[in-house]
Formats: sequence, C-alpha cells, structure tokens
Amino acid sequence: MTQTDRTRLFDRIYALVREIPPGRIATYGQIAGIVGCTARVVGYAMAATPDGGGVPWQRVINSRGEISARPGDGASRQRALLDREGIRFSPAGRVALDEVRWSGPGWEWLERNGYDPGA
Repeated sequence: MTQTDRTRLFDRIYALVREIPPGRIATYGQIAGIVGCTARVVGYAMAATPDGGGVPWQRVINSRGEISARPGDGASRQRALLDREGIRFSPAGRVALDEVRWSGPGWEWLERNGYDPGA
C-alpha cells in the first residue's frame, strides 16, 4: 500500500468515526466492515489520529467491549473521555455493547461518501 493509498484509507476511516455520536461506541471490526479493511488497520488509523482533527477516536473499542492497550496513558485517557460521555464500564472494564453500540451511518451518508449501502 502506498502512502497515498494509506492516507485515503485513513481519511475514509476518520470520516466514518466522526459520525459516531457522543455516548455511543463502535468496534474496530464494525468500522473495518464498513470501510472494507481489517480491524487492525482501523486500530492503526486510530493510533495515528491527528490532534485537533475532530476524530472521536475514543469511541472505537475492541469487540469484547474493552479499551485496547495503548502506549503511555492512552487507555486511561480513552476511559476518561468515554466516562465523560456517559459510557459506563463493568468492574471488569467492559461496556455493554448491546446498549451503547452505534448502529452505523444511514444509507444516505454511505451513498454520499462513496460506499455501497447494498453491499
């Protein structure tokens, strides 16, 4: 993958993540399924999120409903941001995905942004 391809893919991921409303979360796999990449690539994109880019990276967690390990204080920072949005964690550090998972963007958004909503 060229740097240009990577930038385009990350931009598509960021555009989608910007649609996740406060108080909701999505999983890496959920984002990957819409964009057409792997969950790992979504993780790389979230780790590379530019400061001040308006990407609510904290709203993307793993499929177990947990915050994935991050360098430094990233995981505790993510937890604090989600706590402020009203996301509640169990004593085991998990969120109830069935209660707070984002249902994804609407068909109009998908079409407008070059995704095939019928796929």
